[in-house]
Amino acid sequence: MGSAVFPHSHGGIPITMHSFRRLFLVLTLAAPALLLAQSMPSTSSGDSQASDSSSSSSSNSQAEQQPSQESGALTVQARIRQRREQRRAAAIRDTYDHLYEAFSGMGYLRFSPGASLQRTTLYGWDTGVTRSYTERFGVTFDARGYYGIAYTGLNPYNLTRPKISMYNLLGGPSYRFYTLPKVSISGRVLGGIALSNFFGDANGLGPSQLGIWPDAVTYAAGGSIVGQYNPTPHMSLRLSGEDLATGFGSTTQNSFGFTAGFVYRFGKL
Repeated sequence: MGSAVFPHSHGGIPITMHSFRRLFLVLTLAAPALLLAQSMPSTSSGDSQASDSSSSSSSNSQAEQQPSQESGALTVQARIRQRREQRRAAAIRDTYDHLYEAFSGMGYLRFSPGASLQRTTLYGWDTGVTRSYTERFGVTFDARGYYGIAYTGLNPYNLTRPKISMYNLLGGPSYRFYTLPKVSISGRVLGGIALSNFFGDANGLGPSQLGIWPDAVTYAAGGSIVGQYNPTPHMSLRLSGEDLATGFGSTTQNSFGFTAGFVYRFGKL
């Protein structure tokens, strides 16, 4: 086939059929490339926005998850502390929620047997019962006896070490101000009477010959701090320091001592 020649007007340049086909082929190949180039920026922008959105949501999720984990850990610790406090309170109730405490033990007292005589050591027994009204407050009834020797010094009667004794009947309030399952500390104030037997070993001699206080029934009052250790809820070991005042010879004797022994708890409030 020969080349077709089309009329022309632009400078008289002939356009053949072969040239037209070449132009059509170029346009056909260039069109997809132009369309692909136009679509690439929008796709890239969309991917970037999606990536930014994904990373933002991931960081927000992690930020929300971290306080939640910390809050959960604090909640677990709070529950552990609460259970520990509940066990401690239950152990305290088991130990001190008793109606009675019975005590039996020994006593020690530094006592002045006469106005001009030196202090002497009295040893004795002590027993008592505390009736509790709450886990902390109760009323104590106490009975004790003390025995020792009065050192009267040289005298014409050849009696320098007569034996003496004293008995106390006391009662008063007791308050437990510090409590743990194994340990407690209490304070108490007791008042009552003191009975003396100072001349049972005096061979008929009296206060004027030996310088000892006359036998009498007089007042007795004391305050003490009581510490207890509890091996079990029903039993404890007790040590009490005490200042005891008595009124023999129309004067006041301030005597310091202590009692120690065993306590048994029974009954329920």
